[in-house]
Amino acid sequence: MTNIVNTKSGKVQGYTENGLQIFKGIPFAAPPIGPLRFSPPAPRDPWSDVLDAKKFGPYALQGTNPLAMMLNWDISNQSEAECLTLNIWTPATDDKKRPVMVWIHGGGFTIGGSADPLYDGSALARRGNIVVVSINYRLGALGYLYIPGVTANAGQLDQIAALEWVRDNIESFGGDSNNVTIFGESAGGVAVATLIAMPTAKGLFHRVIAQSGACHPMLYGASMAKRISEKLMTKLKIEPGDIDALRKVPVKKIIRGQNKIGGMIGDFSRRVQSSSEEMDIMAFSPIIDGDTLPKHPLEAVRAGYASDVKLIVGTNQDEMKLFAAMNPAWRNLDSEGLDKFIQLGSGFLGQDKNKGKQLIEIYKEAREEGRLSTTPYDLLSAIFTDSFFTIGAIRLAEAYYTHQPNIYVYLFTWPSPAFDGQFGACHGLEIPFVFGMLHSPGMEVLLKGLGPAEDSLSERMLDAWIAFARSGNPNHAGLPKWPSYNVEKRPTMLFDSEIKVVDAPFRKELAAWDGIF
Repeated sequence: MTNIVNTKSGKVQGYTENGLQIFKGIPFAAPPIGPLRFSPPAPRDPWSDVLDAKKFGPYALQGTNPLAMMLNWDISNQSEAECLTLNIWTPATDDKKRPVMVWIHGGGFTIGGSADPLYDGSALARRGNIVVVSINYRLGALGYLYIPGVTANAGQLDQIAALEWVRDNIESFGGDSNNVTIFGESAGGVAVATLIAMPTAKGLFHRVIAQSGACHPMLYGASMAKRISEKLMTKLKIEPGDIDALRKVPVKKIIRGQNKIGGMIGDFSRRVQSSSEEMDIMAFSPIIDGDTLPKHPLEAVRAGYASDVKLIVGTNQDEMKLFAAMNPAWRNLDSEGLDKFIQLGSGFLGQDKNKGKQLIEIYKEAREEGRLSTTPYDLLSAIFTDSFFTIGAIRLAEAYYTHQPNIYVYLFTWPSPAFDGQFGACHGLEIPFVFGMLHSPGMEVLLKGLGPAEDSLSERMLDAWIAFARSGNPNHAGLPKWPSYNVEKRPTMLFDSEIKVVDAPFRKELAAWDGIF
C-alpha cells in the first residue's frame, strides 16, 4: 500500500505500480470560479480527510482537441472549478532528495492536459530515480484573456502556483526542491521560456528544457491581446472591460466564443481561405503586461535575468507536417497556394510580399542543394516550421549565450513512417521518445515499424533529459559528446536512428530570417 503523505494542504494517498508510488489529481489552488475567474490562483483550503489521489483530476475546459480525436483519448472529464491539479511519480516517499522534473503540457494554450496518456511519468521516474510532476493550468480565454486593469496571464500564474506547491511539498515525496527542472513542449515550451522572465517564478526552478516552443515574435503583444479581448466580449454582448459581467457568463458560452475567434497554428489556413472573418492565431497566450511579465522573455534573457538557469532548447525538423497532414488545403497545395500562404505569413511578420517570394526561392535553392523535396507542400512545411518554431529556439539560445555557458541545442530528425511518411519528424513526435512511451495507447497511429533502433533512441534521449535534470549537463555514455552551444559554430545534437552532432544545420535557410526576427 502506498504511504499516506502529509502535504501543507492535507494528507494524500496514491497507489503503487511497478515499483513507483503515484499520486494523481492533487489540488494546488482554489477552484478558479466566481470572483476567482480570470483572477490569479488563490490558495486551496486545507482538507481534513485523507485525499484519494488515485485518479487524474479533470481537464481544464477546452474546445475540440484534434489530437485527442486522432489518438482516441478520452478528454470528456473537464471542469472549470477542479482543473488546477498536479500528478507525481516517485520511486519512494523518503528523504533522498531526488531531482525533480515538472512537465507543462502543450496545446496552443487552448487544449491538452496533464492526463494525456503520452505524459505518463513512469519511465522517466523509474529509469532516472527522479521525481516527475505534471500539472494542469487554465486554458484559452479563462487562462489568457487580457483585460486592462485585471491581472493578466492567469494560466502562467497557475503554473507558478504549481511550482510553489512543488517547492513547499515535494520533499515529502522524495524530491529536492532545490533541484527542479521545468520542461514542456509546444505551448508548454513557450510557457517554460516565459516563466524564465516572470519575477514571481524566480527561484522556483533551476533548469529549463523547451521542446518545440520558445519565444516567437507573434506572441506577447498587449495591443493584439486587448483587441482579442474586445472581440470576445462583443461576441458575448458584454461591454468591453466589464469583468463583473464576464464572470457571470455561463462558461460554455465563453468557450464557444473563444473557439470562433482564436485558433492554433493548425488553423492558419482559415486565415488564407476565409474572407468573411479573421481568425487570430494563438489568440490566447502569454502577454507582456508590465507586471506579471514585465518584458519579452528574449529581452529578459539578454539582460541576464536567467544567468543562473541552464537550458536545453530544440525543435523537430518537420514541425508543421503534423498540422498540414490534418488539412487538405495544405496537402493539395500548388505553387499559387504556396505564394498565398507565404505572403500572409510574411505580413504577420511585418514584411512585404517580395520578402515572401525571396523566402520561397532561398528555401527552394537550399533544399535542391541538400537533395530534399521542393514540392509546394514541403516548401511550406519547411518555411513555416522555421518561422513558427526553429528561429524562436535559436534566438533563445543566442540570448542565453552571453550570460550562461550551459546551453544545449538539439534537432529531432527521426521521420515517422506512418501514413506513407507524410508526417516526417513532425510536431510532438519527440514526446513519446522523451517519456519512454513509444508503445503507449494511440501511438501506433503516429509511430509504425518500431524496432530496436527506435527503442535505443528513446532510451538515449531519456538518459540525456535525466542527466540534465540531475546535473545541468545532458552528456552520458550513450551519446556522442554534446557540446554546449556557441554562436560561432552553433553545434546541434541531431536525434535520429543515428545520433550525431552537426554544426549549424540548415544554415542557408535559417540565415534568411536574419533581420526579420
